[in-house]
Amino acid sequence: METVTIVLILLLAVIVSGTISRIVPLPFPRPLFQIALGAVIGLTGEWRVMLDPDLFFLLFLPPLLFIDGWRIPREELFRDGKTVLELALGLVVFTVLGVGFLIHWLIPAMPLAVCFALAAVVSPTDPIAVSAIAQRVPIPKRMMHILEGESLLNDASGLVCLRFAIAAALTGAFSIKAAALSFLWMSLGGLASGVLVAWGISRIKSWITKRYGNDDGAQVLVSVLIPFAAYLLAEHLHCSGILAAVAAGLTMGFVEVPGEIEANTRLRRTGLWDMLQFTLNGIIFVLLGEQLPVVFEGARQIVQVTGHLHVGWLAVYVLAINVGLALLRFVWVWVSLRLTFFRAGERHRSPNWRIVAAMSVAGVRGAITLAGVLTLPLAMPDGSAFPARSLAILLAMGVIIFSLVVASVALPWLLNGLTLPPEPSHAAEEDAARVAAAQAAIAAVELAEHTMAHGKDDADMYVTVAARIMDAYRQRIDSRSLEGEERLSLGLREQVERHLRLAGLRAERRAISDMARRQEIGTEITRKLLREIDLMEARILA
Repeated sequence: METVTIVLILLLAVIVSGTISRIVPLPFPRPLFQIALGAVIGLTGEWRVMLDPDLFFLLFLPPLLFIDGWRIPREELFRDGKTVLELALGLVVFTVLGVGFLIHWLIPAMPLAVCFALAAVVSPTDPIAVSAIAQRVPIPKRMMHILEGESLLNDASGLVCLRFAIAAALTGAFSIKAAALSFLWMSLGGLASGVLVAWGISRIKSWITKRYGNDDGAQVLVSVLIPFAAYLLAEHLHCSGILAAVAAGLTMGFVEVPGEIEANTRLRRTGLWDMLQFTLNGIIFVLLGEQLPVVFEGARQIVQVTGHLHVGWLAVYVLAINVGLALLRFVWVWVSLRLTFFRAGERHRSPNWRIVAAMSVAGVRGAITLAGVLTLPLAMPDGSAFPARSLAILLAMGVIIFSLVVASVALPWLLNGLTLPPEPSHAAEEDAARVAAAQAAIAAVELAEHTMAHGKDDADMYVTVAARIMDAYRQRIDSRSLEGEERLSLGLREQVERHLRLAGLRAERRAISDMARRQEIGTEITRKLLREIDLMEARILA
């Protein structure tokens, strides 16, 4: 009963924090409000959440990484793939080494392997926190795509480095050859596990659907189970479950044929995953805040591990680690952008310092950092406590909070008027696709009209209805063939039409809701009509 109560309180905290973040006129993202609310719960509540690290990893990371991989724009990811890989792989190793030695220099009492473990968990960035900041200030699309791709892959690389560091801390030995071979097996095996699970389940699901029909609930539930299956298979084979979840998400974007999934199923699945992503990320940040009072209670004992007597040294360590992270990221981002964005045809140019600074500040830490640091073992093989575990958790929490605050304050200023090299326009592709789809629809309507009207007394009615539908499709084709000023005029008309259609749909919704409150129409009819309006509005807003 207590477990259920805790879960309900956490869910309520996620909801309340979202409401507070919209009400309070402060330039801070939702995760900071979630952390603050979690801290209030930790101070006032009599219970504490004690999760096994492995269980924490299994519950939160596979679905979050899977949905990030599934939804990331693949074309943009591959177009800027070199930049993404430089940030996601090279920068992680650069950060682990640089920050690891920095932490060991600051805190000699912390074993070097534990320093590298802490550096590994603070190396991955968190796109969810950046997205929350982007709700208040627009981030250029290309920058957002690079940040999303980086965070998708550096989650895996950072956590793989964490595993090696923990192994070195537990055994007291580290072999570069063994680590390299282990890294290859964990990486390739994890990627293969994710691809195999996603591809295999998709094929089985498609086969069942073709022969026995579609089941909306089963389709949605299967999509939720795929990341856990990929993660557990990889972990069973001693590979990277994190990479398996990422690979499964990326694979789903390739193997799933849109026509095989009914529209209703896609809508339900999208809604469920939106809710899961929002809930899991929110719970992680609330848990972070809930743990803060407990960690700070032992701050005096923790700081003694460092050889100092004043608790204020903890703030110095957090500040120093964040400065180290920022400097290393600034240098790496400058070099990376200099070798990619500003190389082809523009060798004389260097990236604007504001672009580099914005990319550096936008690399905030969040859910993955917290999930990773909580997986540090509780004890050594001989039963003794894992060295400096509480200190590592406290420092990781400080890095998360500090990076969120700095990004909230600095990113809007850095992004004001900032432009990246433009993304290629996809207008021609979109026009061609819309024309082809409309032409196919006209042919199908003509065929269906001839088939349905043949030999019937009311054949004229079929012809009239078909003509009206085909006229709408022909208008779409004609509108995509315009050029120059006519195209600009069409764009303005489309904006006006969009505004008016939304006004009409919202008036329809209010009228139907009023009729339902007056009990002039039944619940079933109300639900049906409101769903139709919601779908039309979603189509216009897409």
